[in-house]
Amino acid sequence: MYAVVVTGGKQYRVMKGETLRVFFFFDNILMLGDGEAISLGDALKGASVTAKVVGHGRADKVRIIKFRRRKHHMKRQGHRQHYTEIEITGITK
Repeated sequence: MYAVVVTGGKQYRVMKGETLRVFFFFDNILMLGDGEAISLGDALKGASVTAKVVGHGRADKVRIIKFRRRKHHMKRQGHRQHYTEIEITGITK
């Protein structure tokens, strides 16, 4: 069985036992499927996805360089996004 969940403005297809890096926690469930049948919309009223937190961390650094040619101007900046690593423990209808 799998589910499609939305968190942090992104959609993830998750299955029990998977490890996933997300930036926020679950907002809502969009779809449930078991390989043959798919449930959407009002059929998901009692559905839930449970997970446990495995760890927290920071992603690799993204380097940003802004450069203006012939103007003697260059700006450098870096960013590391925080994430939460979770393990899906169950999916119920």
